Amino acid sequence: MQLSLLDLVIICAYMLGTLLIGIWVSRQRSNNTEDYFLGGKRIPWWALGVSNASGMFDIAGTMWLVSMMFVYGLKSAWLPWIWPVFNQIFLMVYLSAWLRRSNAMTGAEWLASRFGEGKGTQLSHLIVVVFALISAVGFIAYAFKGIGKFSEVFLPWGWSADTYALAIFTLTSLYVIKGGMISVVVTEIIQFLLMTLAAISVGIIAISAISPDMIAKAVPHGWLELSFGWELALDWSGVIDSVNDKIASDGFSLFGLFFMMMLFKGVLSSMAGPVPGYDMQRILACKDAKDAAKMSAVVSLVMLIPRYMMVVGLAVLALVFMGPDIQSSQQNFDFEQVLPFAISNFIPVGLVGLLIAGLLAAFMSTFAATINAAPAYFVNDIYRRYLRPSESETHYVKLSYVVSLLIVIVGVSFGWILDSINEIMQWIFAALFGGYSAANILKWHWWRFNGYGYFGGMLSGLLASLALPVIYPSLHPLYAFPFLLFAGAVGSIVATLLTPADDFNVLSQFYKTVRPWGCWGPVRENVSRLNPETKHASMKKDVFNVLVGIVWQTSLVLIAMYLVLQLYSAMLLAILVCLSTSYILKRSWYDKLEA
Repeated sequence: MQLSLLDLVIICAYMLGTLLIGIWVSRQRSNNTEDYFLGGKRIPWWALGVSNASGMFDIAGTMWLVSMMFVYGLKSAWLPWIWPVFNQIFLMVYLSAWLRRSNAMTGAEWLASRFGEGKGTQLSHLIVVVFALISAVGFIAYAFKGIGKFSEVFLPWGWSADTYALAIFTLTSLYVIKGGMISVVVTEIIQFLLMTLAAISVGIIAISAISPDMIAKAVPHGWLELSFGWELALDWSGVIDSVNDKIASDGFSLFGLFFMMMLFKGVLSSMAGPVPGYDMQRILACKDAKDAAKMSAVVSLVMLIPRYMMVVGLAVLALVFMGPDIQSSQQNFDFEQVLPFAISNFIPVGLVGLLIAGLLAAFMSTFAATINAAPAYFVNDIYRRYLRPSESETHYVKLSYVVSLLIVIVGVSFGWILDSINEIMQWIFAALFGGYSAANILKWHWWRFNGYGYFGGMLSGLLASLALPVIYPSLHPLYAFPFLLFAGAVGSIVATLLTPADDFNVLSQFYKTVRPWGCWGPVRENVSRLNPETKHASMKKDVFNVLVGIVWQTSLVLIAMYLVLQLYSAMLLAILVCLSTSYILKRSWYDKLEA
């Protein structure tokens, strides 16, 4: 694509401005590892929430969402449940508060508050660090492939996709590795504002350029319907024939089965809590448990409407104006390229530069958050804890620079050899996180579960998730989830029952501090006997708030989708649902938050 001079100036000004701001902020010295990784736990909760939303507004994920909207229409509103997107509701309602009460720096350090000290806890530390580093490498490879595919279409120098990705990675790393958490949050807030402006602008352009009749003529029957049956029943024959092949290759034809698997996996994955990464890091960086809960609520509130205005806007622009050309060409079309092709063909001069800058900001946010979060697990939980416990804080911060750089190099190497965003995304969110679920559900909800069980469950789940693509390469990662869950559960339960229970005093202190619900009978009775004033969590209240919260979150998505599709009656109904659920959450959740 040939960019105008104005667009190039906007993009270059954004890149230079972000780099200079990031470097300037990074010069504010991080005196210790808590400053470097958690911003000293003094960053406002709303800023952490916007930063977290910015990190999730990633370019590769946005490209995937646009391709899914193009193919599946309104039914694509359900597809992010594969991640699952509603894990933010579980965090908002109760898990962020549970996690933050530990006062830990990383998820691995949190384990000491749950299992105490001993061999089992040491093994648990080790396996969490391994998981955190593997998932960080996967996220970096995912971001690398997305930014490369995007840049190849727009940037003017004729490089390969991987070369563009490498150059942008290098620029972002200059300030992220040096600056730590505060540098990341400041630049992410600026990037989020830019992304939001660009996203809303795209939605407005689509509304102005396309009528509902034009959309209806460009899509098959059922594309504009949110509901579905056992089968997808979305036939693109005679419209864009090649989309049928895309649906078959995705494995979504039996949509009812696919939806049930997404819901099954999504609930269990959400109950496990956040994986070791930037989401968990921002929870631990909050001032207290109440701020952690509010921070998690902000993510959905500020991100979903602008993001989906852009997603739907680009998808319908491509459908109406590119669909006939795709059909007549009879060539294989890379649906992950819908986003860049739509921008290059339908967005006006000036706004193209702003939108490209916004999407580059989305990439830089995700990448920055990942490489700032991952090194803490090695530096704090392995090196500092077991290898060199008496070094200065400056020594640990400098080592964090080195570890960050090494993680980037490994992630780039994997991204270089993989071909598809969807291939990486499916493996990370469906397979790898599937192996994580069993042990991390049990750590919250079963008092007898110990450090050895955690190690056994994480190890068996991780090995299963790594082996499955090799043993059964044709098996969709989502349908592999029950097998991965079973492997993790067997490893967890067997290792727990073959080893002694953890120190009862440690368990009592954990329960008194965190107040989880589940199978905590003996511990709960002991805490109630010693501390009659202890407040106990209500599972019924949390489950109710989660259900209401999922409806609330989904209504935010649908408001944006219906707005751009100009289905105003449906949009008004979604707004009504949003307002109703907001009122319920205000009374049942927000008013009862405890600091």
